[in-house]
Amino acid sequence: MPVRMSRRRALQLGVGGAAAAASAPALAHHGWNWAEDQQSELKGTVKSVSMAPPHPSLKVAASDAKEWLIDLANPNQTERSGFTAASAKAGDAITVLGNRSKDKRQLWMKAVRITVAGKTYDLYPERIKTN
Repeated sequence: MPVRMSRRRALQLGVGGAAAAASAPALAHHGWNWAEDQQSELKGTVKSVSMAPPHPSLKVAASDAKEWLIDLANPNQTERSGFTAASAKAGDAITVLGNRSKDKRQLWMKAVRITVAGKTYDLYPERIKTN
């Protein structure tokens, strides 16, 4: 009987470990450690808006035609900033202030402030380093 219990426990631990390993990329996404400390500005044109959890996001075509993924705050915080699905549409000019991915091959940024049609949305006001 003790052997059967230890095998069962080993199986439970193995399944649990595999589940934890599979979720590691999602966990790495949350927080800011994947992004540079320095903030930068991106100007471009909105290609699409998604308000789907875990983070609303935008696809933005920069002036060089490269397409960026812009993560906004969590849905509640994004809404508190005043930004909704109706705040931007494809074709709108946009300025994004945020922290880009440390991996320069990724065209990915976490926005702290976005400006669309002259309206500014402070998603993370406490993190804004420039005004």
